[in-house]
Amino acid sequence: MIRKLSILFAGALMGAAAVTVVGQNAGVANAAGSDTYRQLAIFGDVFERVRAQYVDQPDDQKLVESAINGMLTSLDPHSSYMNAKEAQDMRSQTRGQFGGLGIQVTMKDEVVLVEGSPFADSPAEKAGILSGDLIVEIDGDQVRGLTLSEAVEKMKGEIGSDVKLTVVREGAEKPIRMSLTRDLITVKSVKSEAIDDVGYIKVNSFNEQTTVGLEEAIAEIDKQVGDKLKGYILDLRSNPGGLLDEAVSVSDAFLQQGEIVSTRGRNADETRRYNAREGDDIDGKPLVVLLNGGSASASEIVAGALQDQHRATVVGSRSFGKGSVQTIIPLGSAGAMRLTTALYYTPSGRSIQGRGIDPDIVVEQPLPPEIREQMGLEPEDEIARGESSLRGHITGNEETEEGSGSSSYVPSERADDLQLKYALDLLNGVEVNAMFPPKEQAKADTRSETNSAAN
Repeated sequence: MIRKLSILFAGALMGAAAVTVVGQNAGVANAAGSDTYRQLAIFGDVFERVRAQYVDQPDDQKLVESAINGMLTSLDPHSSYMNAKEAQDMRSQTRGQFGGLGIQVTMKDEVVLVEGSPFADSPAEKAGILSGDLIVEIDGDQVRGLTLSEAVEKMKGEIGSDVKLTVVREGAEKPIRMSLTRDLITVKSVKSEAIDDVGYIKVNSFNEQTTVGLEEAIAEIDKQVGDKLKGYILDLRSNPGGLLDEAVSVSDAFLQQGEIVSTRGRNADETRRYNAREGDDIDGKPLVVLLNGGSASASEIVAGALQDQHRATVVGSRSFGKGSVQTIIPLGSAGAMRLTTALYYTPSGRSIQGRGIDPDIVVEQPLPPEIREQMGLEPEDEIARGESSLRGHITGNEETEEGSGSSSYVPSERADDLQLKYALDLLNGVEVNAMFPPKEQAKADTRSETNSAAN
């Protein structure tokens, strides 16, 4: 069920980005008007004056790259310029391996914001970096004044080398200084196990190996549990996103038919729809999807498709709310540009941009007292940073006043994981809720039982 569309969704990962790849000359805009060319002449004049009169001799290439990046980052938080090295790093990430710290970041108020939880077993996770942390210094240098690409580049380096970060954390009395050792980040996209008679599948990101990993996980769980299998849990919590083709094929693995997602650009003829093909890899068994505030982009596509098609019950808290499509446009040896070109919509026509996916059953996962104390949070305070909190984000059609996102905290100990426990209780019949199974799925099960009895 693997479809190669070369489209990614996500915030800026440590060295990777969210994209559609097109030809170098594709999509060239109509010729600009005379006023635009006059403005470009002003840019040329400023460029020459900086080169001639700035107190220090500037680097011409850096000047041009900064100008391009400034234009792109002024559009929205996810458009940016990548030089040749950054473009190569992005391609490496989509293969599931890259060097760095293992965090997903974007810019907020001119500093680096950590989006979602760090990758499992990464240097960032080991150092205790949390979703929502603001990185204000890298190796003693201020982040303010850097572009996102420049900040990411400073955090990357040789495997085994150290980088010092200064982090501002909401509620902390003073900045937190930490030293991290760079490592090769190998993203194992899918982890799975059988929890008694329930199949548990955790998808950490959507890279080129995700669908293969999912199919292997399903086969292994089926082999272990056999006919006693009561259903599956698809855990998308704190999954920052990734490749669209993988999100489509993962959704397709659980659907017999119907639309999975559509993308809509500026013009009506740019709309693309992706539909499921016949065949349900888990043979119609009950499915629960876990979601939280760290679930973004491709994760939201999967959750939205399975929710709208009444194939799964979504449990947890509101997702991040990144519903935009970035296209990577190659610029030859100069690198590439990442440009927001469309929004995506769930099968029912919902845009989750700036809103997120609301779970069918809300189960909040409270922060433990020690973390709340460290962050200086009052009992009624909650952290809910999502797309809607990013400066310059594209306003979605359905954006609400309360915004998108929720806590992305997932306990390391299963006994403390209320969301996972609730999902297990649903599948084991301990918990009963009108939203499980989904109404249309329940009707299909009834029809199946009736037909079996008649035969």
